[in-house]
Amino acid sequence: MHPMLNIAIRAARSAGSVITRGFENRDDLVVTAKRDHDYVTKIDKDAEQAIIEKIKQSYPEHTFIGEEGGVVQGDDTFKWVIDPLDGTTNFIKGIPHFCVSIALMYKGRLDQAVIFDPIRGDLFTASRGAGAQLNGYRIRVGKQKDLNNGVFATAFPFKDKTQLTEFMPKFTRIFAQSGDVRRTGSAALDLAYVASGKLDGYFESGLKPWDMAAGELIVREAGGLVTDFAGGNDPMQKGEIVAGNPRVVQQIVKQLK
Repeated sequence: MHPMLNIAIRAARSAGSVITRGFENRDDLVVTAKRDHDYVTKIDKDAEQAIIEKIKQSYPEHTFIGEEGGVVQGDDTFKWVIDPLDGTTNFIKGIPHFCVSIALMYKGRLDQAVIFDPIRGDLFTASRGAGAQLNGYRIRVGKQKDLNNGVFATAFPFKDKTQLTEFMPKFTRIFAQSGDVRRTGSAALDLAYVASGKLDGYFESGLKPWDMAAGELIVREAGGLVTDFAGGNDPMQKGEIVAGNPRVVQQIVKQLK
């Protein structure tokens, strides 16, 4: 295992311990609205701090980009992109579907990735050029050949509902041709599920780098294709993503266009 991936796993498990303790004591949660329909708790912040502290023990000079703490400037050669609790609304409501997401970018390229589901104990990992794993076993994207009978995931633009007018026709076209479409509330886990063949594809817009960085690498290393809505190869810059095996992605992009 790559040494930096090993540190990322330790950091993810450390954050997972913070999250599971918080989940067991949700009656004590103090919830703050960052903006409309977008929430943060002390658990989010404590989990992010646990991740940064664990990584800094080995790599104190690196840069950190976190959802809650912003940028902690350091050596830009190594950038850790962190979502300490992806699926905060699920967490608040007691829905056991959320995760820790950590990615390392080396010289601007995704290099290491961890997505950890602390409730199920599922650990998704990837190193650039070395494949993707779930709990130590190699994973691959599904073999779905088209949208028909496939199961896909997305999210509605709940933070800016003015975008519904533009989004719904795209959703309707894909939904009409597919077996079903899920809306789970965790972008990172959706991507991990695509990588492991649990979902056949995923599409969403309005995302931040920490929502998709780890998932993007894990999908790619599992043999999948990741693009933006136009089929381009830089979804983090666009804030939109399509993921799945190449055949499925091509057909989703066609509908989105």
